[in-house]
Amino acid sequence: MTSNTDQLPDSVANTEPDPKPAPKLSDHDFKIYNQLAVRMDYYHENFRRTWNLLWTYATTGQRSHGQSLAQLVRAGLEFGEHLTVHHGIEEQHIFPELARRMPAFDARRGDLVRQHKAIHAGLDGLQAYLKGVRRGDEVLEAGALKERMEAWGTVLWTHLDDEVRTLGAENMAKYWTKEEIMKMRW
Repeated sequence: MTSNTDQLPDSVANTEPDPKPAPKLSDHDFKIYNQLAVRMDYYHENFRRTWNLLWTYATTGQRSHGQSLAQLVRAGLEFGEHLTVHHGIEEQHIFPELARRMPAFDARRGDLVRQHKAIHAGLDGLQAYLKGVRRGDEVLEAGALKERMEAWGTVLWTHLDDEVRTLGAENMAKYWTKEEIMKMRW
């Protein structure tokens, strides 16, 4: 599951209309407006990389770079912890400011927040399983790991792309001035 090929349920699909056409941006202005997307994609790339590490084991039974099972479990647990912290920071500090003008970030009706909820519904099960493996209550099995990943993988990958796209230069320029963007320092 390394790409988004499935459709999201209507409850998490992005259906918001654009507020105004995107203005024509110079290369310099594009870089300014796109800085949040670039930063977010950096964080998301780490999540993609760890997901792929886990997914490779879940679908093939193979571990990357001679990784031990304990290291794989630790990587999975850290993935969940980091994703939870990342979403917490977004929802407490970043999304509220962006939601003033951008409906996708609204806590009550925003698509990106709904995606967070769908992700964590699956992530919680994965984390519980991996904690059980670490305690010795469960055995790490590729099929069991796959089962705990595949139900929410599509929404995760869609979210990672949607969030970066929503923070992209063309979209941000519809809602914010260049000066406002330059003051956003998360």
